[in-house]
Amino acid sequence: MKTQMKTQMKRASGILLPVASLPSKYGIGCFSKEAYTWIDQLKEAGQSYWQILPLAPTSYGDSPYQSFSSFAGNPYFIDLEQLIEEGVLTKEECDEADFGDNDSYIDYGKLYDNRFALLRLAYERSNIARNPEFIAFIQDNAYWLDDYALFMAVKKRFDGAAWSEWAEDIKKRWGYALDYYRRECYFDIEFYKYLQFTFKKQWDKLKSYANENGIQIIGDIPIYVAFDSSDAWASPELFQFDEEFLPIAVAGCPPDAFSEDGQLWGNPLYRWDYHRQTGYEWWCRRLNHCFQMYDVVRIDHFRGFDEYYSIPYGDETAVNGQWEKGPGIALFRALTERLGEKQIIAEDLGFLTPSVKKLLQDSGYPGMKVLEFAFDPREESDYLPHSYDRNCVVYTGTHDNETLVQWYQGLDEESKKFAEEYMNNAHIPAEEKYWDFVRLAMMSTANTCITPVQDFLGLGGEARINHPSTLGNNWKWRIDSKMLNKQMIQKIYALTKISCRLSDIMQQEEPAKTRSTENEVSLR
Repeated sequence: MKTQMKTQMKRASGILLPVASLPSKYGIGCFSKEAYTWIDQLKEAGQSYWQILPLAPTSYGDSPYQSFSSFAGNPYFIDLEQLIEEGVLTKEECDEADFGDNDSYIDYGKLYDNRFALLRLAYERSNIARNPEFIAFIQDNAYWLDDYALFMAVKKRFDGAAWSEWAEDIKKRWGYALDYYRRECYFDIEFYKYLQFTFKKQWDKLKSYANENGIQIIGDIPIYVAFDSSDAWASPELFQFDEEFLPIAVAGCPPDAFSEDGQLWGNPLYRWDYHRQTGYEWWCRRLNHCFQMYDVVRIDHFRGFDEYYSIPYGDETAVNGQWEKGPGIALFRALTERLGEKQIIAEDLGFLTPSVKKLLQDSGYPGMKVLEFAFDPREESDYLPHSYDRNCVVYTGTHDNETLVQWYQGLDEESKKFAEEYMNNAHIPAEEKYWDFVRLAMMSTANTCITPVQDFLGLGGEARINHPSTLGNNWKWRIDSKMLNKQMIQKIYALTKISCRLSDIMQQEEPAKTRSTENEVSLR
């Protein structure tokens, strides 16, 4: 039986920028006119992909990887200006709301306090219950939307408490309790459905615009769901829970050179034997939903499908965890049988055992290469470009890494010297070397190259998106609309063209204006 299932991605490139980091009005990046401008800029720069972070609603800590649902969308991304145009909000109401006074960083506390109030006002004026499109939406998405909307409404009733702290009858979903809260929370439930309908309507419009302009969306999904999520509450049978619906074990990573205690993520672990018995029904639904949202999907922590690290629930560190066997290739065969061939990127970073490497090979999915992991002169590295297989995606860094400028500044002298010898750029000033790493990634044999926008712009630590295992200062950075100017777009275009990654649509169009200025742009 042939095991390699997926077709390779084309030679192309894209830019990583979270939706939240767009320079929209009202406190956070969203599906506003600035998002359409960003797509225009991607097209003009010759790019084929816009990679984003998960679009799911965020919970404590504001991380898009810890969400109240693996199916729902983040209401923060709803464009208030479109609601003004619909007549359910006024410009004055939106302008008067306090979303903070720093356009470079997101103030999540003020967003939570003020944006939901405006969205609730829009819902109350919408007469949404009579909207035929809304009625069709809630019918088509009932398989996840009913539980999610009820979950959020009941959470509100219990002052935001985790579902494990709710009254036992609704915590354990006893029939009479479900009926009671559906009646008591009717309008709250409808409000959360309205948010999802509005989110999806605006996102579909934006995605269609991207696709029409030759830009594909690379979405990102975590392997695990949050414990305090509608997924865990509504379907406890999917997870390793005891009779009180508490986790038996949770996810994380073992101790290593970077963390002597390991990483305690706390996510519930899957009951893979149950998933296998259902033909991986929940996973097929989840990925099918993802491919309605995105063109390509990056799956975080791919090695967890081969073996996952299981930590006893209640432990304060990851030291006592152990490796358990995951579903392996059977899951991906089931996905292919149900959904057909799809474009998936496997996040295969970190220590890879032979069995993980075999799973990646059998799946046919491209893995990831990160240049920031490459330049250690003390050991041979699979992240150096000369070692790449074409079927991979190269990144200068990811949302979890330092920006290139910040990373290079922190390198020891031995590593800097190794990088200079590898790239033959000792004569280049230190403050300009970041561009050589961008160029190295673009010129590599990897079929796909994704560069965080901060690395094209040469930004420092102030523009870092996330510092793993820390709280309070992550997921906040926003781009200034003036940063990606015409000259920078032309510079990216020139590098994209010479590295043979130009998008199909730009190869067809190639405006005379772009051609005439191309030779004037320094590739440095």
